[in-house]
Amino acid sequence: MKVTRLAIPDVVLLEPTVFEDARGAFFESFSLREFQNLVGVTYDFVQDNQSVSRKNVLRGLHYQVAPRAQGKLVRVIRGAIFDVAVDIREGSRTYRQWISHHLSADNRKQIWIPPGFAHGFLAVEDNTEVLYKTTDYYDRSSEQVIPWNDPEIKISWPAQNPILSHKDAAA
Repeated sequence: MKVTRLAIPDVVLLEPTVFEDARGAFFESFSLREFQNLVGVTYDFVQDNQSVSRKNVLRGLHYQVAPRAQGKLVRVIRGAIFDVAVDIREGSRTYRQWISHHLSADNRKQIWIPPGFAHGFLAVEDNTEVLYKTTDYYDRSSEQVIPWNDPEIKISWPAQNPILSHKDAAA
C-alpha cells in the first residue's frame, strides 16, 4: 500500500497494491493492522456507510462534534467523486483550509480524514457508490453541516449548481 500525506498532512491518501492478470484484479482494500502502521494512528472503525449518488449530487460538508467526532476512511466502489476535507480544528495551522482529491472505482484510492475535519463530496458520474468507514457511530445530536459554498472557505467545486439534500441546502 502506498501512502501519501496531502497538503494538510493529517489527511492521507492510500493507494492499494493491485494484482492484475487475465482473470481481472485483486487487492486488499483494508487491513486494520496495515492502516494503523502506515498512517500512524490507532483508531478502530465501528461503522460502515454507503451512499449511491447521481451525477452532480453534492453531499456535505458534514462532521460530528466531540465527543462523537468521526474519522472517515473513504473510497469509491463505483463511479467517481471530487472529495473534500476541511480542517475545522481551532488552533491548527491549517484551520479552515481544505484539500480535495479525485477518488474513483478505477483508481481505487482511499482517503483518511481524521476527526476534526468536515467532509463532503461531489459525484462526477451517475450511480456513484461511496463506501466509508467511521471511527465513531452516527449521532444526530452531534452532527453539524457547513454550507458547501461557504464564502470564507471558498472550495473550488467542479459544479455550479449541484443537487443538494434539504439539510445541506439549509446549512
